[in-house]
Amino acid sequence: MNLMNFQIIDFLKEVLKEDIGRGDLARDIIPNKIINARVIAKSEGVIAGIEYIKNFSYLADVKFDFNFDDGDLYKNGDVIFILSGSAKDILSIERSLLNILQHASGIASNAYEFTKRVKKLKILDTRKTRPLLRNFEKYASKCGGVTNHRLGLDDCLMLKDTHLATFKSIKEAIEISRANIPFTTKIEVEAETLTQAKEAMEAGADIVMCDNMDFETIKKVVEFRNKNYPKTLLEASGNITLENLKNYEDLGVDAISSGAIIHQATFKDFSMKIKG
Repeated sequence: MNLMNFQIIDFLKEVLKEDIGRGDLARDIIPNKIINARVIAKSEGVIAGIEYIKNFSYLADVKFDFNFDDGDLYKNGDVIFILSGSAKDILSIERSLLNILQHASGIASNAYEFTKRVKKLKILDTRKTRPLLRNFEKYASKCGGVTNHRLGLDDCLMLKDTHLATFKSIKEAIEISRANIPFTTKIEVEAETLTQAKEAMEAGADIVMCDNMDFETIKKVVEFRNKNYPKTLLEASGNITLENLKNYEDLGVDAISSGAIIHQATFKDFSMKIKG
C-alpha cells in the first residue's frame, strides 16, 4: 500500500462516517450472504474516482473487477465495474461509492471538454474547490486531462491584488518574498494592467497572471514578455468558460486557468444493480 492509499482510506473513512453515522439500520434486516452487483453508466463522459473506490476493499468485505481506468471515456450503458462480497457491506457503501464516482466523473468530463477546445494552451484548474475536497476534486480534474494549478498556499507564492495592497510596490513585494520563501519556490504575480505586468516581470516574477484583462492588453503583455523576459510564464485567468475559451488560444499566453472546470461540473449518472 502506498502513501496515496493511506490518504484515500482516511478520506473514505470520513465519507462512510458521514453516511453510516451510528449504524446502517438496514444491516440487521439484510441476509448475511455473498452477492454480486454491477455499476452501470446512465450517461457518457470520462471516468474518475476508480483509484478511490478500489480502496473500499480495505474497509469492507467487497472485491472489485474494473472494466475502466480513471481517464477512460465511457458511454451510456457501459458496465463500469462488477463487485462481489457481503450483501450487508455492499449495500452500506453503495451511496458513498456512487457519489464518489458521480462527482469525480462529472469533474473529469468537464475538464475533458476544456482540453478538447484548444490545442496550444495548457489548461489549469484553480483552488476554487469545495472545503475538504481539494485533493479529490483536483485528482478528478487531472483525470480529465487538465493540469493542476496550486494545490494550496504552500506550493507556490501567488501575490494577488489583496497581497499587493499591503506593499508599496510589486517590486518591494517580490524582494521581500524572495528573502523569505524557500529557494525552490516560484512567485506568481496577479496583474490587472499592462503596467503591473511589466513591473512584475522587471522585478523577477516567475509567472505573471493576466487577471481579467481584455484581449488587446494581453497581447501587449505577451509582446513585452517575448521581447524582454522570454523565460517568464504568462497565465490568463478570470471568467474563462467553455464558451469563450477558444478566444484565448492565439493570444500567446502559456496557460489559462479556470475555476469553472471544477465548480461548474455536474454529477454524472450511474446506478448499481444487484445480479440475481
